[in-house]
Amino acid sequence: MSDLWRFLDGGPIRGSIFTPESVLLSLLLAFVLGQVLAWVYYGTHSGLSYSRSFVQALILITVVVALVMAVIGNSIITAFGLMGALAIIRFRNMLKDTRDVAFVFCALVIGMAAGSQRYAIAVVGAAVLCSIAVYLHLVSFGSHRPRNAFLRFYLDGMIGPEHALPSILKRYCSSFLLISMQRSDAVDGAEYAYELMVRDCRRNDEMLLELGNIDSMEGISLTMQEELLEV
Repeated sequence: MSDLWRFLDGGPIRGSIFTPESVLLSLLLAFVLGQVLAWVYYGTHSGLSYSRSFVQALILITVVVALVMAVIGNSIITAFGLMGALAIIRFRNMLKDTRDVAFVFCALVIGMAAGSQRYAIAVVGAAVLCSIAVYLHLVSFGSHRPRNAFLRFYLDGMIGPEHALPSILKRYCSSFLLISMQRSDAVDGAEYAYELMVRDCRRNDEMLLELGNIDSMEGISLTMQEELLEV
């Protein structure tokens, strides 16, 4: 097993000789691992910023970096020459999603490992990174259930101490605050806006149904704060 690891890892058995066969093996491995990474990105992506060209770019980046590592080999002069050549290129494509940047870095690292004939590191690293991405997607890690909300409605009349609205909000909200009330001279009613701290978002429909049963209450609108902030 240790000999197999040294073979895959480019240890003493293989050395650091870049033959056409080893370069082809590095490129093929980079292509396969790049596809695995792209499939994981495709399967775990959520949001509105999906791009087919970006998924294909993940594969190409992995292969290109592997080829760059093969070109560099053990030559420091070639490495500096490639750095100077790459410095001329201006990348104007801005990544809107921070998660996309992480996948680009994954593709770079996997390509570097495959191109430098560290095959075991490339395979194990790709497996670990993809497993982490799948795990974060399955458990919805980092997602936050919205609790802050804004309630707007029009009420024909005033909200007194005996009104049904405060009792309903107390049952469904841990706290609520009146933030605005706009009255009209033409009618007796007013438009109200409340800031709520909802206890359980799954009971929002029940709360709206009870609010709708209040006489003279119209135009009820409940907006979760995170829905306004999320892009």
